[in-house]
Parts: sequence; C-alpha cells; structure tokens
Amino acid sequence: MPLLRSPLVTGRLGFLLPPMSPLGVSSPGAPAGGHTIGRNCDPTYGTTEWVARLASAAEDAGAAGVWASDHLFWTRPVPECLTTLAVAAGATREAAIGTCVLQLPLRASAAVAKQAASLQVLSGGRFVLGVGVGSHRGEYELAGVPFSTRGKALDAGIEALRAAWGTAERPGGYRLQPAASVPVWIGGASTAALRRAASKGDGWMPLFVGPAQFAELLGQLRAWSHQAGRPLDAVVPAVVMVVAVDDDPAAAAAAGTAWLAALYGIPAKAFGRHLVAGPAAQCAEIAARYVAAGAAHVVVLVAGDDALGQFRALAAAYDRLAGSPAGRPRGGGNPGTPAPRGTAGDRAPRRARAHDVAEALA
Repeated sequence: MPLLRSPLVTGRLGFLLPPMSPLGVSSPGAPAGGHTIGRNCDPTYGTTEWVARLASAAEDAGAAGVWASDHLFWTRPVPECLTTLAVAAGATREAAIGTCVLQLPLRASAAVAKQAASLQVLSGGRFVLGVGVGSHRGEYELAGVPFSTRGKALDAGIEALRAAWGTAERPGGYRLQPAASVPVWIGGASTAALRRAASKGDGWMPLFVGPAQFAELLGQLRAWSHQAGRPLDAVVPAVVMVVAVDDDPAAAAAAGTAWLAALYGIPAKAFGRHLVAGPAAQCAEIAARYVAAGAAHVVVLVAGDDALGQFRALAAAYDRLAGSPAGRPRGGGNPGTPAPRGTAGDRAPRRARAHDVAEALA
C-alpha cells in the first residue's frame, strides 16, 4: 500500500483554499456594513474551474501544499473539503493536498476511510488527512452527533480509519479497496490535541500560536511522543498562519480583521492578536520564524478576497528571505527583523482568547 509520511519540503508554504460565498452578496448574519467576501471575483467563482485554477496557480507560486477546511453546516457556503480536494488533486502535480481540518466525529469513519484512500490513489500519494474535533455545538446537533463526547469519538475514529486501511479481510472476504494508507495529522493546540498528536498522529498543525509558543508546544509534543515510545520525528510539525498582506500595516490589519469578522461572526477586535498583517516581507519573516522554531510546513490562510494575490506576494518574499544568508531559517534561531506591531509575531497569545478564536475557526 502506498504510504505518505511527509510529502512536504521543509520550510515551504502551503495555501489554504478560501471559503466560498455568493458572488457580490453578503451572507446572512454578516455585520452591518461588513466585508463582502467574493465581491471582486470572476464569473467562475465557486466552480470547479475556479478551484482548479486556484490550486494550480498556488502551486506555481510555490505552494508545497494545497489545503481545504471543513464545515458540514455553516453560515456561508463552504464546499465539501474532500470533494474540493479531488478537483485540486487533478489540477496540481507535486503539491500535497489535505484537509485543514476535517471534523471526523461528524462523519462515518468507514466512509472517510474510503474517500481518503481513493484520494491517496488518485493524487499519486499526495493526500494528508488532517482531523480535529471542531467546536460548534450547532453543527453537531444538526448532524445528530453528541457534542460532549467528540474527543473520544475522534480517537475511536482514527483507530477505525487505520483498521479500515489495513490488509486484513473481513468476514465474507470484504476489504476496503483501493488499498492505501494515509497520514493523519491532528489539528489543535489544546493539551488534548497535543497528546493525541503525540500518541496517534503522523503530523500536528495548530492554529493561532506564535512562533515562540509553537516551539514550546512542539517540545512538549516531542517529549510526550518519546514517552509513548515513538521516534522524535514520528510527528510532522506544521502550523496555520493567518495573514493579511498590504504595504500599509494598519490597512492590512483593519481589512484582515474585518474579513475574518464577516466570515466567522466574531468581533474584529478578537482577531487583532492573531493576525499577521503588513508588507509581504514582514509576513515572510514571521513564516521564517515558524520554520526556525521547527515547523516543516506553514499553511497560509489569507484573510482577504484576493487570496491568491496575497499568497503570491508572501511566497515570493519568503523565497527571497530564505535565499539570503541572513534570513535563511536555521534551527532555533529567529531570522529577520522583529515582528510588525499588531501581528501574532513571537508573542504567545492569551490562552483564553486564543482558545476561543481558534475553536471558532476549527
């Protein structure tokens, strides 16, 4: 069976496909006068052509991974992530494709195992299954799934996935085919998520942690992984970085937090401490700090309508920085200049607020 452990080039950026919304129309529940997602997009917005073009262009711009988020029920149109990634797989050549992250407790594990194995084969071994518990009780209620036991359900689901990907035949000669094993990455920065990644995960990707906190959590993850009898490199460390790129840092911060507030229905001020906002070169410096802190992959969520344009600028700036002796990420260092004001930077966010916002985005 083809097994994908880590298809990613260390230090390369990933591109998180943007959410969908009716072209030029604010979604129900958006703040009055709030940002309208999709206003400036082309007529193919939201179609397979749009997804394919975005994925292909992101890879051409330097993305080592193309990712899709997951919500079964949401306040805006969100394409089903596995279906979307099937389109992205056909439009890319070498980039990994993955879920960031799929709420496994909301789905039947056997069906996910079949879908994931199929994507692994169709993509030529490039698929990564990122999973998490999510945090929206309403989604669980609409799906008819208990919310309070979602952690245990995720653990059981991961075990069920790996059992389904095994080679053993079931009664009657049944087995899951096509046969393919898929790496499972764990999303989240909570203690439970960290322990789950250390004991069960092939990878780990938290959201809304600064480079310094990421390094601290990664050290803890490796310690727990060692206690579980696993090699230190058993878990691929990745991170999600939310950015708004603009030459004017104040404008970038204002536009980025407004975009996030409109998308998630949370006041803009809640995102101020977690958004990396400013010129492409400064945002690239933060990405380089994550790499220096141990991240093998930085998944970029652009907080703005022009996701591809901002990613291109960031990726080009990152390549320039990584190519210079002063800016090339090295283990344990903090390359580049200090983080721009008002960004996530190296500051560890306040636990309560970071947890609330990160779970809202799960």
